[in-house]
Amino acid sequence: MHRRDMLHLRHDGTSVVLDLGSSLPTILWWGADLGEVDDAELRDIATASIPQRASGGLDDHAPLTLLPQHADGWFGSPGLRGHRPSGLAFSPALRTTDVETTNDAHGAGVVVRAADPAAALAAEIRLAIGAGGVVTSTIDLRNAGDDDYTLDALAVSLPLPPSAREILDTTGRHLHERSPQRHAFTIGTHERSSHKGRPGADATLLLVAGEPGFGFERGMAHAMHVGWSGDHVVRAEKRVTGETLLMGGELLGSGEIVLAPGESYTTPTVYGTWGDGLNALSARLHEHIRARPSHPSRPRPVTLNTWEAVYFDQNFAGLAELAAVAADMGAERFVLDDGWFRGRRDDTTSLGDWYVDETVWPEGLRPLADHVRSLGLEFGLWFEPEMVSLDSDVARAHPDWMLAVAGRTPLPGRQQYVLDVANPAVSAYLLERIDSLVEELDIAYIKWDHNRDVVDGASSTTGRAGVHAATRALYDLFDELRRRHPGLEIESCASGGARVDLGILERTDRVWTSDCIDPIERLDIQRYTGLLLPPELMGEHVSGPTSHSTGRTLGLDLRAAGAVFGHFGVEWDVREASAEERAHLGDWISAHKRWRDRLHTAQTVHVDVTDPAVDVRGAVSPDGSWGLFALTQVTTGVGHPPGRFTLAGLDPDRRYTVRVPEPLPRVLGPGQSPLPWAESGVTLTGRTLMSVGLQRPILFPQHSILIELATD
Repeated sequence: MHRRDMLHLRHDGTSVVLDLGSSLPTILWWGADLGEVDDAELRDIATASIPQRASGGLDDHAPLTLLPQHADGWFGSPGLRGHRPSGLAFSPALRTTDVETTNDAHGAGVVVRAADPAAALAAEIRLAIGAGGVVTSTIDLRNAGDDDYTLDALAVSLPLPPSAREILDTTGRHLHERSPQRHAFTIGTHERSSHKGRPGADATLLLVAGEPGFGFERGMAHAMHVGWSGDHVVRAEKRVTGETLLMGGELLGSGEIVLAPGESYTTPTVYGTWGDGLNALSARLHEHIRARPSHPSRPRPVTLNTWEAVYFDQNFAGLAELAAVAADMGAERFVLDDGWFRGRRDDTTSLGDWYVDETVWPEGLRPLADHVRSLGLEFGLWFEPEMVSLDSDVARAHPDWMLAVAGRTPLPGRQQYVLDVANPAVSAYLLERIDSLVEELDIAYIKWDHNRDVVDGASSTTGRAGVHAATRALYDLFDELRRRHPGLEIESCASGGARVDLGILERTDRVWTSDCIDPIERLDIQRYTGLLLPPELMGEHVSGPTSHSTGRTLGLDLRAAGAVFGHFGVEWDVREASAEERAHLGDWISAHKRWRDRLHTAQTVHVDVTDPAVDVRGAVSPDGSWGLFALTQVTTGVGHPPGRFTLAGLDPDRRYTVRVPEPLPRVLGPGQSPLPWAESGVTLTGRTLMSVGLQRPILFPQHSILIELATD
């Protein structure tokens, strides 16, 4: 056996072992830290991974390299597909030319350079382990030839252990995003892709593969996320030859990326995480995200958004009163939603005409903005810059500004169409309009909406597929606005949660998790969005008593308990609330402010309950000294009284004082005697709370309690 060059990357509890002896490096291990491993053992890991020759197969087994290629005998999905004119250079054979490693306090990484002189292609593959032990990877492909190279696909691959035999992903729709689905991981390919110009309400934020039955508390699992805000694809693949992998990247349209001589294309960043249980897997991602320089550093302001309060019924007197009531309850930000701009009296017209409507606001928006700030609130404004209505001055003057195939108008969605932000005239117009209003009104916050999927996404300047260029141009627009206004915060809203990804969140400060604010519906929506995002990046608002999206009428404590962990806000015409309701909501806002610094640095945990009638979730501080949990009685259960429940994520050796905190009442439900631990509090170790547990209260369905845990 010849000597093999090996590389062991380690950081924050994660190891990646690379065999450099193949055409391109092969990952032999990705997962738990292996500790100090000497060179001899690393080489033996490689030797122990070499299969025998099998009948009916190739003489040399094709390894799963960082960029699997058909030319190496890889019969799974290739990492690179493309060609030169007349279909030439369709099967590249890139070979390593150079390997460079990095290792510092921020992480460990490798840069692999490779080339195929015959195909005239060069690649640079970057892989790193960063904060939280999350693996990130990109691939840059350069055309080193004298003619064009059409790129059809370029994707990052990460291997999975043999234990990965079950897949978890999510699907959904508008008002019901992030619905989980599981199935066996059998031989073949499970692919989830977006062709909508954005990830979509049905997109899976993570593709997870793990041990059969893995849950939130236990069960080894690995996951992949593609940090891209346009079309994307992610696959879980198991080969008959034993290899199992995750693969992800941008989904390119036909002829969308044609590299001229010397030009390059770089994939979106792909993120890989793992853990014993989804809580641990998610905690790695949250730590990684929180370590970004762009991550919000100040407490998340309590926000009142006007949409479900007034819809298009805008006037100074009503909104000034709404802002005053919000400020009196403790809100810190006031966001004026859709309906403020020229001609916008309903959702059928005027998108694109980003001028203040003089008929509604004869003195402009400055009086309202000044009034809001005089109350101690920040002022925010809603835009939907990437969209246009046919009935608008912009569309009449510039019908050629849309993403559209020449000769036909795309199918409408929500009576609107999509602008081509990659058209320099479009981006210049949008930048001038938004920049002017931010400057004039001293806007602190933009709610940036995107309310339809893209159909016929052709460039307005070239006629070719244009989603890639439009997405890059959108990023550039965000970057320039943030450069001009360093304190400006932006929310990514897309029919609710249809554009939730770490590409958009490099440039925005939170996402609107869903247009559905019903706290029962939000249980799964927030649980599975939270697999990727920490709670401070998720807009979680208190709705009015009757949900506008489900028609359910629910109590204030349930509505507030469902929002208190995230970026807390209110979506309710609180002018119509009673004095008692206003005071109680004010108590919830005060409680959130008391907790938010700890909530927004804590580890999110979900308990694998045995009774589907309840939901138990919480947040535990990094040092394990404090925790806040919510128990929600979703439906009526069979048990009566209902037995015990346990908690998760605690320090087993710490002693916690357990109590039901204000502003919840002491009487928790229809039980005919007090619940002793909730009445007087108890002190128990984390080990006891995670194994023996607490007696569940008897609650009416669709009611919640909070449980606060503190140590001395």
